[in-house]
Amino acid sequence: MYLKGIKTLVAGVAILGSINAFAAGDVQSTALDNIDGFIAEQNVDKSASNWKLKLSKPPVQAFTQGRQYIWKLQTNVGEIEIELKPKTAPMHVSSTVYLTRLGFYDNIVFHRVIKGFMAQGGDPTGTGRSGPGYNYNGEFSPAVKHNKPGLLSMANAGPGTDGSQFFLTFIPTNWLDGKHTIFGEVVKGMHVVKTLEEHGSKSGRTSKKLEIVSASIEVR
Repeated sequence: MYLKGIKTLVAGVAILGSINAFAAGDVQSTALDNIDGFIAEQNVDKSASNWKLKLSKPPVQAFTQGRQYIWKLQTNVGEIEIELKPKTAPMHVSSTVYLTRLGFYDNIVFHRVIKGFMAQGGDPTGTGRSGPGYNYNGEFSPAVKHNKPGLLSMANAGPGTDGSQFFLTFIPTNWLDGKHTIFGEVVKGMHVVKTLEEHGSKSGRTSKKLEIVSASIEVR
């Protein structure tokens, strides 16, 4: 899957899941409960070395308005908090929560970091060529644009090929509007995003390993 612009990139990211506790039956936790139920039904065999490459696509969820769904990425250079956008990208958020709760994003690297552009991760092989074993369509809104640094967007190889690879922008990248789905925005840890950029290069090769140690979902 590839992201196209001044440079070409593949989307990807790593995340593992924990979520704030809610009282039993609390409507706020319904989407997460549904995702956990779907995970239980899949009975994923994590003893297989390639389990991250053969997952089933989760159903899109209805998320509670007025709640913040925060994707917390604990990287080896610091923590980043990203507020997800379920209103405009419900499938992307559903998939991200699902993969995070599975532990898919844990120990996944940012395999491509281009200075003055973006940091890309989410490929379980670390090559930029793989995904979770399923794809889905982009979700676009004219009100949501690549107009600032710190946006979370999905890499792809064209329409209908969104998966697990994502990127975090270092600059406005408006040439990507209508091609790559924005499904979150950094709300804490932009200094960590800048540290990722510092270890990038024009080619995308990183000067050190940049890894998502663990990922989780927090509802506020």
